[in-house]
Parts: sequence; structure tokens; C-alpha cells
Amino acid sequence: MSAGTSLSGRRCLVTGATSGHGRAVALALAESGATVILLGRDPARCREVCLEIQERGDAPPPEVLLCDLSSAADIRRAARELLAVDRPLHVLINNAGLVKAHRTETVDGHETTFAVNYLACFQLTLLLAERLRQSQPARIINVASDMHRVVKLDPDDLMSRRIYSPLGAYGKSKLALVHFTRALAARLANTGVTVNAVDPGPVASRIADREPGLVAHLTSKLLPLIFPSPAKAAYTAVYLASAPELVHVTGGYYKYARRREPSLGAWTPDLDNRLWRRSAQLTGVDLD
Repeated sequence: MSAGTSLSGRRCLVTGATSGHGRAVALALAESGATVILLGRDPARCREVCLEIQERGDAPPPEVLLCDLSSAADIRRAARELLAVDRPLHVLINNAGLVKAHRTETVDGHETTFAVNYLACFQLTLLLAERLRQSQPARIINVASDMHRVVKLDPDDLMSRRIYSPLGAYGKSKLALVHFTRALAARLANTGVTVNAVDPGPVASRIADREPGLVAHLTSKLLPLIFPSPAKAAYTAVYLASAPELVHVTGGYYKYARRREPSLGAWTPDLDNRLWRRSAQLTGVDLD
């Protein structure tokens, strides 16, 4: 499956590339001729996807970048490793995401869902921003969700210390991604790097596979029976990565390959700025 446009000669990094939507996106990019860099934390799963790509014919050999996105230090290490190779980076797809049934914290003391789904995206993207600018035209695609429409964002409680629910934390992380997409697009205007967000729609993914308990187990079993396959859901992200007509389009939110208006609730310009400043403090990186 592809969006119908060749990506020959383009290097594309996909986070969370070893299962579900991310795996399907990586396979589709490879089929379109891209050199795919698979970012994942499990070496065995990365090898599985590499073999799957190599078995599909003429796709360029994939690359692997091991990284635990729940660790700011490991993100910095992975970014240094990638940047040490003097090769361009044309597409960054921030796909990795999870849902935690109960509130937990990362090694950095951040609520895990928000850290992996949003802070890791913020940190990794800014660390790679200069390489993307050097490789322009380049594209950044953030995988969000329409769950952002049912939550509010409080920059003073990003870690859900006051109240926690699995879907609330997930939706908040995706709303933060929508704000980040708009803010980063404005900051990268006229650099040759575009930034867009995508809701792939419902996906029969393995997003709850690592969670204990009966509910998570049933969720993993039922999703493939209810929702479209990851291969179908991957179309919009691949479209954003490859469509010639989108080469200068930035700051958008897409679902089913069509631009939609996100729901930003009580949005103000100051909210974007507060979220950016807080994210920079929590990750230790900024665009400058």
C-alpha cells in the first residue's frame, strides 16, 4: 500500500515502527522507495520489520535506531547516533504512542503517557530539526488523534497529578501534539520544512499489548475485529509524507487524507507559548 508517489532517494524516520500503525507506515514507505529508519526499543521486533521489508522485493535496506522514548537521556543518545551519520533526513513521522491503564512515571519523573506520546516527540523533533532543514524539502508528521477533541489542556497539570484516567491522559497527549504541530509549523515557516498532524482514524493496533490485566487483553483481541487494519489506516500518513501537492502545506490536521479543523477548546496564543516553554523546560531542548 502506498500513496501512489515514489519516495526513491528519501530517508524517512518512523518512531514506534515495530507494530500497528507505525509498522504499516514503515512498510508502505519502503514500498514507495524510501530508505526507512525504524525507531523502536525492542531489537527483536525491529529485526522482524527489517526482514519483512527486505522480503518485499526492491525496497532499499532499512536502518534501525534503538531508543526507549520514555527516557530523555536515551532520546538524546539516539539523536546523536543518527546525526553522527552524515546523511540527509527528509521525513520524520512521530508515530509512537501508548495508553497506560494506571498512572505511572518515567525515569525522568514524567507521567508515562504524556512523556512517550508528546514529550518524546517534542524532544526528538527539535534535536533533529537542523538536519531536516539541511535536507529540505522535508516533512514532519505527528500522529495525533480525534481524542484531542474531548479533553482540555492545562499547562499547570501536564502530568495528570490532580486526576488521571487512561483515555484522559491519552487525549491530553494528543491535544498537546496538535498544539505543537501548529507552533512548530509557525517557527519553521519558510525553511523548507513542513509540519502536519494526522489522525489515522480507528486502528486495529497493539497499543495496549504491554498493559497487564483483563481489560487490556480483551482490548488487544477485540480491536482487530472492530477497526480497520493498520495497512488501511496508514494511508494518510504516507500521503502526507509523499504527496507533491503538499510540499508547501504546513500546520494542518488531516484525517482520511483530507484536511480537517482540529478542536483546540479555549485556545489562546498564550496557551501555545506556555506549552512550548514548559515542554522546553521538561525536555531540556528548544528550537534555538
